[in-house]
Amino acid sequence: MKAIQREISLSPYPRGFHLITDEILNFLPEINTIDIGTLHVFIKHTSASLTINENADPTVRSDFESWFNEAVAENNPKFTHTYEGADDMPAHIKGSLLGASVILPVTSGQLNLGTWQGIYLCEHRNYGGSRKLVLTLMGA
Repeated sequence: MKAIQREISLSPYPRGFHLITDEILNFLPEINTIDIGTLHVFIKHTSASLTINENADPTVRSDFESWFNEAVAENNPKFTHTYEGADDMPAHIKGSLLGASVILPVTSGQLNLGTWQGIYLCEHRNYGGSRKLVLTLMGA
């Protein structure tokens, strides 16, 4: 059993949903040595999240952003946690809805994703800054 864990920093992304599959793989060249295993990706933030979805049509990502902005709108008078701006509490809620991690199968040295699947960084803040991920690759 091999185990590799690496903490990486992503460059800042604008608010929205961004494909980061290739960026993650660039930090893990050892993935090609794993025949059967898993990759766990964890984001160390509460106002951004991770998910897996469509990797071909960019309108899916813009539709995600539109839907989440409507579902968890800014300037809700019920929110009291607004110290960092109107996007602060909505970002925390969106982060909890989508989650802080994804687990992916690794088969024959590659992520075993569906044809149209990719890993999204979901940036819920207007100015979220650099985001840290912990990548844990395990397998044989």
